Parts: sequence; structure tokens; C-alpha cells
Amino acid sequence: MVAKTRKKKESDTSTPSSTHKISGPSSMMPYKFEPYQVKEGEKYMSEGQLTHFRNILESWKKELMREVDHTLSEMKEASVTVLADPNDRATQEEAFNLELRTRDRERKLIRKIEEALQQIDDKDYGYCESCGVEIGIRRLEARPTAVLCIDCKTLDEIREKTGQ
Repeated sequence: MVAKTRKKKESDTSTPSSTHKISGPSSMMPYKFEPYQVKEGEKYMSEGQLTHFRNILESWKKELMREVDHTLSEMKEASVTVLADPNDRATQEEAFNLELRTRDRERKLIRKIEEALQQIDDKDYGYCESCGVEIGIRRLEARPTAVLCIDCKTLDEIREKTGQ
């Protein structure tokens, strides 16, 4: 694990002017939450902030698990039906394959959520794994499983595109 220097980013300490609810598409963030309001002089990743992110991550995980259970029951019901037409069977198999690929991505996401929850328990949540700076409240609200600050993530994506 990279040593954390825990440098402070000034842009993450400001309180946003908006208090609207944030939500997203089904598999990304299927719930709503109030953006965290940083209190005057509040330390980064205080107990209140850690609780806020724990609640977000646990809600997200619970919703993903609910979708997995729903998919399993739907697939069991659909597999009992015998389809005589080969085209109908092919369509059903393709739908199953698509659903299974989606669930596989969500399974990987659940693993990332569990890792983020472990980081909260270890009090390591919210710091870049690469450089140790604060990832930032708003970035974590947008992507609660983020492990890199925006600068390191940008560099990582540039390296990925150039094949380095």
C-alpha cells in the first residue's frame, strides 16, 4: 500500500451552493442522497463524512444485491418455459447472456464497494492510492469507489490511451 501523505486540496473544502438530490442510472447509483455539507473547520474524512459514504456504499450494494436476486428468480422462471421455436430460444438465450454480463459487471462493482467499505473501517477511505492526496467529497459522491484523485486518474487514462 502506498504511504498516504494526506495533502489538502483547497477546492474540496468549499461548501457547494446547491442542495439538490443526486441520482444516477440503475446500475451506477440507483438511489438518491443529500450531498454532504462540509461544516466550518471540519477535518477531511471526519466521522460524519465516513458515515455519509458508508450509507451511500451500503445502499448501493443493497440495491445491486436486490437486482441479482431479481435476475436469478426471473431466469429460473423463464428457463422452465419450453420454447419450440428456435428463434424464440435464441432470443431468450441472448437475453440471458446480456443479463449475465450485466450481473458480472455488477458483481465486480460489489467487490469494489466492499473494498471501499473496508477502507472506511481502516480509516483509509478518501485518499488517492497513488499520491496520497484527498480525493475530494464531490468526486467520491459521484464515484464512491474511486481510489485515485482526479489528477492521477487523468494521467492513468492518458497512459492507457497511449499504451504505456
